[in-house]
Amino acid sequence: MKKNLMKKFVATGLVLTMVAGGGTAAFANGSKNDDRGKGNNNNSYTQKYDNNKFDSKGNTNITININFNDMKNSQWAMRYIASLASKRVFEGYEDGSFKPEKTVTRIEAITAAVRLMGLREQAESDAEKQTKLNFKDADKIPAWAVGYVAVALENDLFTESDDSVKPNEDANRLWATTLLVKALKLEAEAKANMTSTLTFKDAKQIPAGSVGYVKVAVDKGLIDGFEDNTFKPNQSVTRAQLAALLDRTNEQLPGEDQNSNTGTVNAAVYNNVLSLTKNGTTTVYNLHPDAFVLRNGVKVAATEIAVGDTVKVRTFNNTVVFVEVTGNAPVNTSFDILGTLTSTTINAQGKIATITITQNINGVDQSTTYNVSSTFALTGNLANFSAGHVIQLKGQNQSVTTIDVK
Repeated sequence: MKKNLMKKFVATGLVLTMVAGGGTAAFANGSKNDDRGKGNNNNSYTQKYDNNKFDSKGNTNITININFNDMKNSQWAMRYIASLASKRVFEGYEDGSFKPEKTVTRIEAITAAVRLMGLREQAESDAEKQTKLNFKDADKIPAWAVGYVAVALENDLFTESDDSVKPNEDANRLWATTLLVKALKLEAEAKANMTSTLTFKDAKQIPAGSVGYVKVAVDKGLIDGFEDNTFKPNQSVTRAQLAALLDRTNEQLPGEDQNSNTGTVNAAVYNNVLSLTKNGTTTVYNLHPDAFVLRNGVKVAATEIAVGDTVKVRTFNNTVVFVEVTGNAPVNTSFDILGTLTSTTINAQGKIATITITQNINGVDQSTTYNVSSTFALTGNLANFSAGHVIQLKGQNQSVTTIDVK
C-alpha cells in the first residue's frame, strides 16, 4: 500500500498491557482467556510484574506482559499497542496473546474511544453501570459495557437517529473513523465539510452524511487510503489497525494527559531511575524494569536512553511504563565541563560506573549524571576527590573518559 491504513513501524521486544483487577477489558469479546475472565493463567508465554500499588478501592495494579506470542506478523503495531496500553486504553489477553488480526466489534471500539477520552473511571462507576439505555438492542449490550455506552451517549458519540448499538457487529473503517472524529469533538468541523469532494476511487460508497467525517479524518492524518486510492469504508478493522488509529487520535485529543510529561534526559539511566529537565526544573522518575522504550520506531533497552535525548514519558501509579525518544541526543560529540562533584556509583567490579556533577546554569543549580568509561583516567589532586569539590569531566558520546580533580 502506498498509504496504508496504518503507517508501519518496525518494533521488537516488549509490549505493555495494563490490567485492572476487577475491571473490564477493552476488546475482549467472549474469549475464555480475556482480561475480564479468569483465563487459564498460562504464564508460559508471559511474565508478570506487579508493583503492588492499588487505588482507593484496592483493585488496580499494573501488569506488564512480555512478548505477546502472536505478534510475529504485526510487529509494526507494537509501538501503538504499547503506547495505548500505558494509558489503559488497549489491553491484551491473559494467555499472553494480543490477537492483532482479530476484528473489533462496535462495543469494543466504543469502549476504547471512551477510555481514550480519559473517561474510564466514570464509565466503570456504579452510577453509569446502572443506566437504563433506550436502544432497541439494549438487552444485547454486555453488563460490563453499559457504563461505556452511557458515557458515549453523554459525549455525543451517537447521533440522534441511532436507535441501536449493534454491539457485536464488526466495526468497519467508516464507522470507526466517524466515532473517533466525534471523540475529538470535531463534529462541527465534519458537518462543515459535508459538501467536500473526496478523491478516493470508491468515494461513492461513502454516504453523503459521512463525507465530512472522512474529510476531517484524512486532513488530520488519522486515516489514509490504500495504494489503489480506495478508502474501503466497509472493510472491518482489526485490533492492530485500531491501535494505530487510536494512537493517532490520542495525539490530537484536547487537554493535557496528567500521566504524561516531556523533558530532556540529564543523567544516564541507572538503577531504574530516569531524570529529566524541563524549563530549568529537574524531575526524577522511577522507571519500571520492563518499561517499553521506543527509539526511532524500535523498542530498545532503557540503557540506550542517552543524556541529551528529549523524551515523552507516561506513568502509571507514579512509575514510568512508556518512554518515547522524540529527539535524539547529538552523536559523536565531545564535552569538557567544570562542576562540583555530587556523587558517584560503583559497579560490581568496584569501579566508578556513573558520576554526577552540579553546575550553576543561568542562576539555577542543575545536576547531570554521566556514564563513566571502563578505561577512564583519574588525574589532579586525588585527595580532593569527594563531594563538594570542583572537578573537570572530559569525554565523548555521553561517556566520561577523564576526571580531573581541582
